[in-house]
Amino acid sequence: MEKKQNYTIPIIVMFLLFFMIAFVTNFAGSMGVIVKNQFGTSNAVAQLGTLANFIAYACMGIPAGIILRRKGYKFTSLLAVTVGLVGVGVQFLSGYVESFAVYVAGALVAGFSMCLLNIVVNPMLNTLGGGGNRGNQLIQWGGTINSTGGTLAPILLGYLIGGAVDKASVSDAAPAMIIAMAIFAVAFVVIMLTRIPEPHLEAKAAVKQKDAHSPLSFRHFVLGAIAIFFYVGVEVGIPNTANLYMTTATDGGGLGLGADLAGWFIGAYWFLMLCGRFIGGLLGAKVSSRTMLSTTAMIAIAFLLCLILIPTSVTVHLHGADVPLKIAFATLCGLCTSVMWGAVFNLSTEGLGKYTPMASGIFMTLVCGGGIMPFVQNLIADGVGYVGSYWIVIAGFAYILFYALVGSKNVNPDIPVE
Repeated sequence: MEKKQNYTIPIIVMFLLFFMIAFVTNFAGSMGVIVKNQFGTSNAVAQLGTLANFIAYACMGIPAGIILRRKGYKFTSLLAVTVGLVGVGVQFLSGYVESFAVYVAGALVAGFSMCLLNIVVNPMLNTLGGGGNRGNQLIQWGGTINSTGGTLAPILLGYLIGGAVDKASVSDAAPAMIIAMAIFAVAFVVIMLTRIPEPHLEAKAAVKQKDAHSPLSFRHFVLGAIAIFFYVGVEVGIPNTANLYMTTATDGGGLGLGADLAGWFIGAYWFLMLCGRFIGGLLGAKVSSRTMLSTTAMIAIAFLLCLILIPTSVTVHLHGADVPLKIAFATLCGLCTSVMWGAVFNLSTEGLGKYTPMASGIFMTLVCGGGIMPFVQNLIADGVGYVGSYWIVIAGFAYILFYALVGSKNVNPDIPVE
């Protein structure tokens, strides 16, 4: 009888990498408040760090997929954490040289790392789970760990800044960046000492002819890659714009709240994502990805309509400040975005077989939406105000709903994938 392999250690390693993806990414997003005040930028320019972080996916997605296919999960993981250490180190340096350009360069390098990490963890967890509902369940559990990192980043940054937003500088965030660099260093050692299975390398055939098809031959994958562009864009845009809305002075169209209070609201958004992914992990083996995605997309649209339509005069009193109730609906969207990543990835790569590594690379290229959409949203915010900018987020969720109901069906089952 063949002995069943125990993948506990590789799964734990993938969960650790999931943590770093969110911690570093959300850290870059929350830094927009500091950048805007230290360098006197507009809302859109304040998002350049986030834009650089995600544009890296557009540059690195396909090359990273090639690296994964040729070198395997372990090599790609080690490369990713090394690049991540360098990227955060450059951002750390920018606080002391007081250079916006150095900060953006560091965010770009860190983005290369996040792309490489995503290339590894998603197909790896899906593979270890055997695809289907079980693969989706493992990605949801990984997402729970991911949300833990995402929750801690803005809360820690808000604590470091305190209430004095107008005096905040990049160097104030140095302790958080030191923590990130330390985690990368530990992750490198752990990965180096861990045996990680390489299923697509071990099963690599000696056949040399070029495939007649590619991941782009599958309609459900192409539409899924577009869905991930919109998903990451709305996931990042909701809290980033809300953060600017809350911390901008009232004469600038904002609410004039302190960065510490705003940090807790944004942290709550990512905490609700954690809760949603935990629930998704429990239900992942029983509830289909299609059901999860369609239900949460509809609820998210309803929440955003409440954010737009409820008057600012309707407030709740929190920590000595009157906070508009509509902000709570931006925070509640975290419950909806929580399970979308795993569901879209699972649906779009289902049935791809040998094309999965390259599909993962193309998939990650479209993650650049996490930089492009918040940038566009804040261009709109500069023109029509923060609240009005959320209509573009609703449009993103509408496409995700379309993908769940129609676009995710595999209409190319005749293409050989072995």
